[in-house]
Amino acid sequence: MTTAMHILTRTDLADVELTPAEAIALVEEGYRAFAHGVSACPVKLMMPVPAAERDAVAYSMLGYDGWLDQVGFKTSYRQGSESAEKYYTTISLYDDTTGRPFALMDCQRIGATRTPATTAIIAKLCARPGATSALMIGTGIQGRNTLPYLLTALPGLERLRLFGTHPDGIAESLRVMRRWFPDREIELVGDVPAAVAESDIVVVASGRAAHPRVRTDGLPPGGLLISVASKGIESGALGQADYVIATSSGQLGVTGARLAGHGGFAGVDAELPEVVAGRIPGRRADTERVFVFSSGMIITDIPVAHALATRAVAAGRGQRVELWT
Repeated sequence: MTTAMHILTRTDLADVELTPAEAIALVEEGYRAFAHGVSACPVKLMMPVPAAERDAVAYSMLGYDGWLDQVGFKTSYRQGSESAEKYYTTISLYDDTTGRPFALMDCQRIGATRTPATTAIIAKLCARPGATSALMIGTGIQGRNTLPYLLTALPGLERLRLFGTHPDGIAESLRVMRRWFPDREIELVGDVPAAVAESDIVVVASGRAAHPRVRTDGLPPGGLLISVASKGIESGALGQADYVIATSSGQLGVTGARLAGHGGFAGVDAELPEVVAGRIPGRRADTERVFVFSSGMIITDIPVAHALATRAVAAGRGQRVELWT
């Protein structure tokens, strides 16, 4: 048998169907497998590119999904922080049952799926009981699916609001909501601090923030603040919270150190996989202000990538390339 890998481009994956409910279930299973000790996920490796005249950073992640028997390698490179024009990310999958490669894929669609799925899981487990309002700040690739995913996980949400500065991102966010929930409306807001103060759930995924940086103590009592690798969060936000959760405390130390502020930070109260597994609560009291640091973990990329690749290959998409001949 020859050893070949399926090469799947962004176009190959663009219209492969995966509903919000399916994506949330896949990501939740990824966290649960890790919590049960059958998966492995070393801390993300980050390297600023040492060129004084450029703003660039490279990431790498390695992981194993023990329920799917898939090993994944993910790489990301970004030059510049102002736009996604020079941002390239890939994931490769290897089948640990057969010992053979499976797929090499553009990872934009995977990130745009697993990130809002993680946000939805956090909201389901960490929002105060009876939460009715959600605010999304940011309209980049990883934020445009967030509000319909939140509504899928928490159908009791009544008020959905959005702050963004890029017309294309705003239009795409509204289009995605219409696709999954055609009868629901999104309210656009301009005053971020005022909207934060009125929202049970606040998700911040803005880059170079064109808004006042969000403070945890600006939430209403019982509010939930979710940072998705955002520069739009105030330094020291961790210390302002009553309860702190991270998808990975190790990755918080790598990519979220500034959130501790000048006074330092004692540590997280819980990691999300343990909350998903039901071992640690998502909050201790209805009135607590909860801060969650959401950093991508490849154990959530792998199940989403595997599902998309399996469906794409079954539909005859992509190329089969024998790299090792």
